[in-house]
Formats: sequence, structure tokens, C-alpha cells
Amino acid sequence: MTDLAVRRRRQALYLFFFLPGIAMSSWVTRTPDVRDQLGVSTGQMGLILFGLSVGSMTGILCSGRCVSRFGTRPVIALGTLLIIAGTIVIGVGSAMESAPVVTAGLCLFGAGMGAGEVAVNVDGADVERLTGSVVLPTLHGCFSLGTVIGGLAGMAATAAEFPAHWHLAVIAVIATGLLVHALRAVPAGVGISTGAPTTGPTPHAKPQVWKDRKLLLIGAIVLAMALAEGAANDWLPLLMVDGHGLDAAVGSLVYVGFAAAMTLGRFSGTFFLDRFGRAAVVRASAVSGAIGLLLVIFSDNAVVAATAVLFWGLGASLGFPVALSAAGDSGPDQTARVSLVAIIGYVAFLVGPPALGFLGDHYGLRSAMVVVLVFVAAAIFLAPAADTRSRTPAKVDA
Repeated sequence: MTDLAVRRRRQALYLFFFLPGIAMSSWVTRTPDVRDQLGVSTGQMGLILFGLSVGSMTGILCSGRCVSRFGTRPVIALGTLLIIAGTIVIGVGSAMESAPVVTAGLCLFGAGMGAGEVAVNVDGADVERLTGSVVLPTLHGCFSLGTVIGGLAGMAATAAEFPAHWHLAVIAVIATGLLVHALRAVPAGVGISTGAPTTGPTPHAKPQVWKDRKLLLIGAIVLAMALAEGAANDWLPLLMVDGHGLDAAVGSLVYVGFAAAMTLGRFSGTFFLDRFGRAAVVRASAVSGAIGLLLVIFSDNAVVAATAVLFWGLGASLGFPVALSAAGDSGPDQTARVSLVAIIGYVAFLVGPPALGFLGDHYGLRSAMVVVLVFVAAAIFLAPAADTRSRTPAKVDA
């Protein structure tokens, strides 16, 4: 593969990370409006968000096998199409004031996020192999950059009282254009299992990776940090509105601050990884996330809590991409390893929304976030597992 082709491929992957970021933050910033429009409680909103979790888990469970059989390109395309379709259905459900339709839209949306998750990370890990440089944190930074831009647009739309369904329709149109533009640069065949019949490698690979203790510890790091990121994506605007008395527009602004901190952490991640290594970066990330959560939960000062969200965002920024990169480097069968760790991480997205919603109904959202704090604190002690030995990179053809 030529330098130009690799460069175009990397730019396409930037867009495929950027796109779901815009779509996700567009939904998140409108959750207070959608909740009020649907007339549901915090607990009921948790059940609606469960549709996103079920879709995500379904997509992630299918993604590894689909990548092994068909390659990353068609799986990325399908995942993006499902995100677009889900965004449209969520908008329709909001306009209809129908909780089941919004739930169905979130299920489609989550399936697209989950289906594309393994595919784009396997493709990104392959680019790391070809270039011999750290790529995944920057790619995940593009997701966070998308959440910042989508969050700012969502905040403006909320302040202007622009209807959520029209807002989401605009996002779907933009996403369609990005898909058409970027897909051409992604090569076919990446991630397909070689040797033996197509159905053979997957059954044999799974028992091996499940027995790898270090890989499971990496998965535990992903579980904790994905819960920290997912809790903010699902609940942060509502947490600031219900837990700290802010209005919906300011709650959206706080979420934008979280997304901006995530973006900063991910784009600067390569610098720190090159100098300090994965274990030190994961440990520092977990400490930052724990400090942020601690202040958000226990401080009664809304300004302090809103500022602490920046530490939460910085802490959550690198755990997921760094652990996925470590998983890909931890042994043979990269697709199976990345898939397993991603599945473990998505357990957080599956269990998190309804569990936090249930706890929020009974004890308040601030108290519910103590669960997230405990998991993030545990990641501090699990950080050494991320220190896997990198493979020798292949050279890019001139």
C-alpha cells in the first residue's frame, strides 16, 4: 500500500470516528428536551436508553465475526447506515412523542455504533502496523472532536428551542454525505481471517483469548473507562440539570466541556504515550477521572461540579483507545482480541444506563455516580496490564 493510499485511508478513518461523535452528542444534548417531550421519569428514561445498550451489544457481538468473514469495509458501511437510520427514527419518535419509537431508534443507533466499533478499531490498528506510529488515540480524538462540534450545535439548538426532530434530521443528512465521501478510501479485505475455512478461526480463537488473563485485565480497564465515558454520554446533561439545578442549555454546555476535555486528552495522547508508556497514561487517566467524579458527586457548588467535569473528561479520554491498542498488541488474532475487549467494554453500555437510571430514581443521579467512581478507582490498580509489548511494524510500500 502506497504512502498516499495510507494517508487517505487514515483521513477516512478520522471521518468514520468523527461521524458517530457528532450523532451521539446531538442526541445527548437533546435528552432533557426529549425526556420532557415524552413525559417520562428518570427511571423510565433509563429504560429508553436501554435500547441504545441492547443495540450496541447486539452490534458488537456480531461485528467481530462479520469483520473476520467480510473485512472491515462493509461492516463500517453497515454500521454507519444504521447510525443514520437510528438518528432518523429517534427524531420521528420525538416528534410523535412516542417512547417506544425513540427506544427503537436508539436500538438501531446502538447497533450501528457497536457494529462499526470493532471494524474501525481493527482498521485503525492495521494503519498503526503499516505506519509504525500510534494512531488509535488520535482516531478516538476525532470521535471526541465530533462530540464537541455536535454538542455545541445541540446547545445552540436547545437555546433556540429548535425542535429536536428537525435537528436530528439535519445530522442524518450530514452523516450520509460523510459516509459517501469517506468509504472509497477504506480498502477491502482488511481483518478477514486467513487459512482454514472462514468459519474455522473464530471458534478456535475465542477459547484462546478468553484464557488470556492479561487480556481479561485489559478488558476490565476498558469496562471501567467505558462506564466513565458512557455515564457522561447517557446522563451528564440530566445530572447537571437534576443534580445541580442548571437549566437545559447550561447542562448541554457542561457536556460540551466534557467532550472538549476528551478531545484534548485524545489528541495529546500520543505525546504522553511515547514518553511514559501505556500503563502510566492509563493510571493517570483513572486518577483524573476519579477526581472529577468525586467533585461532581460530592460538591454542592455547581461551578465546582461543572469544572470537575473537565477532569472527568480528561480521565475518560484515553482508557478505551489505549486499552484497545494494548489488546491488539497482546498476541495473535488481532480481530478476536480487539473484539473480545470491545465486548467487555460494551457491557458497561449495556448495564450502565438502566442501572444508573434505577439508582437515580431512588437515590438521585449524583449518588448513582458513586458506582462509576468505584470502577474508575479500580482501574488505577489495573493499569499495569495495559503495558503490552508492541509488535514490530511493517514498512509502508513506497
